[in-house]
Amino acid sequence: MRENGPGVILSIVDQHQLKRLLERLWNPDEFLSDAGVRSLSAYHRKNPFIFGNSRVGYEPAEEDIKLKGGNSNWRGPIWFPTAYLIVESLVKFGEAHGPQFGLPAESGVTTPRAMAEEIASRLIRLFCKNEHGRRPVFGGTEKFHTDPHWQNLLLFYEHFHGDNGAGIGASHQTGWTALVANLIDEWRA
Repeated sequence: MRENGPGVILSIVDQHQLKRLLERLWNPDEFLSDAGVRSLSAYHRKNPFIFGNSRVGYEPAEEDIKLKGGNSNWRGPIWFPTAYLIVESLVKFGEAHGPQFGLPAESGVTTPRAMAEEIASRLIRLFCKNEHGRRPVFGGTEKFHTDPHWQNLLLFYEHFHGDNGAGIGASHQTGWTALVANLIDEWRA
């Protein structure tokens, strides 16, 4: 942000369009999950998109219908690289549009920067023990929650359940899921 006001951002959406996007992004019945940002709106759980003979509905984890060689998992799970880019973009939009821009909230305005911080926190919390001593990333795998040899061994899954944050897919994605280290550095320092 400039000293005397908002900065400048090159975007294909204007402020009105951005606000509409933020309304959907920030809606827990659509994209916002306790675990981050879903790749497909949860609205499509009951309202699938249908085009010709094709149907795409919200599926928070592994797919019911296997496509493209048996796996088409962009229908709801949380993907770290996408969520990370959303966090970074929200920060830039917040800097460009200033502290008065955002969505109405009880305490005034929820700014894009505040949204970025909250989404980053939700992504970080996937790996942290909650009030019950359980890490969302481990889902229902009791061995990881209770066995002292496993409970602190964090796995970097390919993607995460769109509703509860359980790790799904490959468990060795130390490339993009390791972006959590950047989030910790940027938001917890």
